[in-house]
Amino acid sequence: MLASAAVAVDPVRDAATLAAVGEARLDLTAGYLAIAPASSVLDTLTLLTVGQHIVVLLWVIALFAVYRVWRAGRRGTVVWREAGAALGLLAGIVAVYAVAAVVPRPMAQLATSDATIIVLDFHSHTEYSHDGRRGWDEEDLRAWHRGAGYDAAYVTDHATFEGAERGIAGNPAQAGEATMLFQGLEAVDRGEHVNILSAGRRYRGLTTPDLRDVDDQALAMADLLPGTSPVLVETIPGNLSKFSSPAPDAAPLVSAIEIVDGSPRGLSQGRRQRARIVTLADSLNLALVTGSDNHGWGNTAPGWTLLRIPGWRGMPTDSLSRRIEDILRIGRRQATRVVERRVADGTAPVALAFALPAVAWRMFTTLTADERVMWLVWAWGLVLVARGVRIYRRRPATTAG
Repeated sequence: MLASAAVAVDPVRDAATLAAVGEARLDLTAGYLAIAPASSVLDTLTLLTVGQHIVVLLWVIALFAVYRVWRAGRRGTVVWREAGAALGLLAGIVAVYAVAAVVPRPMAQLATSDATIIVLDFHSHTEYSHDGRRGWDEEDLRAWHRGAGYDAAYVTDHATFEGAERGIAGNPAQAGEATMLFQGLEAVDRGEHVNILSAGRRYRGLTTPDLRDVDDQALAMADLLPGTSPVLVETIPGNLSKFSSPAPDAAPLVSAIEIVDGSPRGLSQGRRQRARIVTLADSLNLALVTGSDNHGWGNTAPGWTLLRIPGWRGMPTDSLSRRIEDILRIGRRQATRVVERRVADGTAPVALAFALPAVAWRMFTTLTADERVMWLVWAWGLVLVARGVRIYRRRPATTAG
């Protein structure tokens, strides 16, 4: 704790420049702090890339094997005992991942110091999407976003508008009173997944009848009026090489591209190709955005999109969504700022090979002062409990007189 405190860093940063973000901070609720060690570990675990997950598990298994060999050398062992220990490790790993994925817990949320900034998510799903968690309805999604500090989020289910329509029906009368949900759709355009903002609400007929693929002719007709053309967001993971390919395999006509996507594969590509995504955004004048890609699993937001809209509080649903899309369409690259949670880099081979110590160290360096206090409280509390149990067990048994 002392060593990491000496080199502490802010737990959030600008996803494009990696610089500090002055207008936003990570806010931790009393509930989050009360279980600070569990909160920190589960958040970190949720934000790992696919490669980091694999390497961290290999480290855990290797350390466990070393410990069991050392223990057997001192105390001896039998096959059934080692088999039981291995099964216990497997059960523990499954339990930790299950808790991270499905058990409700307090969330770390983004707070801003500028009332003109609205915090957005451009990519989320409900149970009405084929890949959404069963029972994860629009109000569960709204509560998740509220817990993470989002002011509004687009529901971009696959091949259905039901979750988005239900979410809009439950919106507050005006923005700022609660998290607003907007309508969108995740569809496929020339092999690439894109989120069409306000699809099925402001824009109809942009996809095939099954709502799965973009109708390029309909999209081209909609683009004839630049001031009202639909806003498409390129999602990751995706094929970035298509952005430099000649027609007909060129990239979709998008206005924005994700630099942060909350799925493990999305986190992997976003961090591995961060520089390339920023270069594409700069060269093609694309807005950088984040998508939680939330499907009902986990309680950690990977990033937030900041958009400056004076007077956004008090606006009704359709007026606010229209204003957001107008800003993206016109402002493009200069319209947004993306904030991400800071975690250990796992893209370089050396960094990936030492993922467990690197991830743990980065987690400790991003702890706030309050979190450090609670970590120490829990550590000393567990030590005292263990000492008390040991003393109790050593007490001589009393006999009846």
